[in-house]
Amino acid sequence: MTTLQDCQALDAQDALRPLRERFALPQGVIYLDGNSLGAQPRAAAARVAEVVQQEWGQGLITSWNKAGWITLPERLGDQFAPWIGAGAGEVVFTDTTSINLYKVLTAAARIAREDAPARTKLISERSNFPTDLYIAQSVCQEYGLELVLLEPEEIAGALQDDVAISMLTHVNYRTGAMHDMAAVTAAAHARGILCVWDLCHSAGAVPVDLKGADADFAVGCSYKYLNGGPGAPAFVWAHPRLINRFWQPLSGWFGHAEPFKFVPDYHPAQGIQRYLCGTQPMVSMSVLQCGLDIYTEAERFGGMAALRAKSLALTDLFIRLVEERCQGHGLGLATPREHAARGSQVCLTREEGLGVEGKDSGAYAIVQALIARGVIGDFRKGDGTGRHKDILRFGFTPLYVGFEDVWHAVEHLRQVLESGEWQQPGFNTLNAVT
Repeated sequence: MTTLQDCQALDAQDALRPLRERFALPQGVIYLDGNSLGAQPRAAAARVAEVVQQEWGQGLITSWNKAGWITLPERLGDQFAPWIGAGAGEVVFTDTTSINLYKVLTAAARIAREDAPARTKLISERSNFPTDLYIAQSVCQEYGLELVLLEPEEIAGALQDDVAISMLTHVNYRTGAMHDMAAVTAAAHARGILCVWDLCHSAGAVPVDLKGADADFAVGCSYKYLNGGPGAPAFVWAHPRLINRFWQPLSGWFGHAEPFKFVPDYHPAQGIQRYLCGTQPMVSMSVLQCGLDIYTEAERFGGMAALRAKSLALTDLFIRLVEERCQGHGLGLATPREHAARGSQVCLTREEGLGVEGKDSGAYAIVQALIARGVIGDFRKGDGTGRHKDILRFGFTPLYVGFEDVWHAVEHLRQVLESGEWQQPGFNTLNAVT
């Protein structure tokens, strides 16, 4: 049996431990939801004050030049590019994941229509994050494609000559299951299929090598593992061989080759800058810098290799402790045990009919009871078919989550289950955000 002392010893040996001090974590809170919204970097508040009081308050419009606002989306992209296997000038932070996905899917659809007009399908996972599927529906309607939704085990067989685009999320938001990006991309390319990857649940959490995998396009958010703050700008990447094939559909002035020439006709910039659209949100963009700076600092502590090793150790520990100490309460594991197939989260299921009055799984109420105790995870609703069950979801950000945190989180889970406190009416009232 793993003890609290064992976990404390692991924390004492943790080379990444100093990075925890870079975050303003609330006292008494065990934060296991960084895969939904990352914690606040300590530097963020001062940076906001600097932007508002000095750069905006004193510099006014001159800060577009003097404070470097105009180039910040590209500079942040260059700073983070190595963490996703991209090169300088290939990544830009801008807009939201949904908007960036619309841009790259449209570019991919245009390329497919020009290179292989007989291809009529866009494939994705049925359990992909809904915004990806909604955006894909829009693009398919616009370009006459059929959106085909698959289970993970069906993807390999679906890579056929009638498919134009594969759109997959590298790490599944519900289960934490991770695709082999290089293998899937190679198999798709062998059939002439373009590959678009969503990195929202993998960027900054697991090793990503876009160019090594020969991917075509990628998007991702920065408010999860990158700790950029709520609504922080997302990023977009296009492979150099494709980046200038078409200009993206949202042809705003920041993506113009000469935005301050003020000509009436649109001429796209060369390179990733053409994936910009309108005026950039400088306050949130500047706060994002604080999150990325911690990743730059993490290079001194072993970089992604160290983060990945700790992430796997944390998730292994959580799985083991849950199975040791929470038996008999209907919990199951939705996340793969295999390291190569796991992201940086653990998702638990609970048998249906164990909820209040036997109406549901009780998973939502259990999460709410944990939150009331200061253990913050989240809940994801199942699809009602039994294929995708209700999920108790816990994210493990190795920058600030410790091994003792894991021990205490599981102890709280055990107490919530054994005491039945999750059955209280307040925990069974559904909030707008789950």
